[in-house]
Amino acid sequence: MFYSKNLKKIKKIKHCFFSRKGGFSSGIYKSLNCGKGSKDNKANIKKNLKFVSKKINVKLNNLKLMHQTHSNKVIFVSKNNKRSKSFYSDALITNIKGYALGVVTADCVPIILYDRKNQFIGCIHAGWKGAFSGIIENTIKKFKSLNSKNDILASIGPCIGPKSYEVDINFYKKFLLQSKKNKAYFIKKNNVKKLFNLRKYVNDKLLRLNVKVDHVNHDTFKEKSSFFSYRRSQKLLEKDYGRCISVISLV
Repeated sequence: MFYSKNLKKIKKIKHCFFSRKGGFSSGIYKSLNCGKGSKDNKANIKKNLKFVSKKINVKLNNLKLMHQTHSNKVIFVSKNNKRSKSFYSDALITNIKGYALGVVTADCVPIILYDRKNQFIGCIHAGWKGAFSGIIENTIKKFKSLNSKNDILASIGPCIGPKSYEVDINFYKKFLLQSKKNKAYFIKKNNVKKLFNLRKYVNDKLLRLNVKVDHVNHDTFKEKSSFFSYRRSQKLLEKDYGRCISVISLV
């Protein structure tokens, strides 16, 4: 389990970037797989989510997860929709005490957020597609529409590292078409491949939006014993992969 230095000081919230350790799943899902979209045993996933809920001190039904689609859609969890079993989005925000928001990842960037003045919490699933299409900007815009005064803290959790994220030239060109400044997030690996710094790309977007950022800096691809990784599973020709969970709650 990993924690933000900034958020850990705040008594009004609880949070955690969970590793893959301490759960009930086995095989390629060993052991704290929280990905409902995986092919893991559903009973084990439920046990894992119960473990997470207990650690974060909320009821299992009050841990709200997303059906993540690499979109730029943000949902506000209110008293009207809080009992919904599925939120089709890649970011959630709430101000309901006793509720937790969770994001599952296996190389993508998990971001948890806290608005100190208005007591809102949020979480973002930022893969390259969502980050590219505006999930971060849309989330901060939603915070502001809820009367946020730009006093937002964010923590960027474990994700694929810049030395592990290999992409092709077409991927690189797509980002350059968006902005020539995006060149700064790539380094050359060889004549046909680049290495992409997703963490910095996400970090800089948050900074430009006047969000205060800290990092729990681990490379999910390299640290096999601690994290699940979609890309590593692909490389090993595994049939599926687990997902780690990152959670924030209002006490």
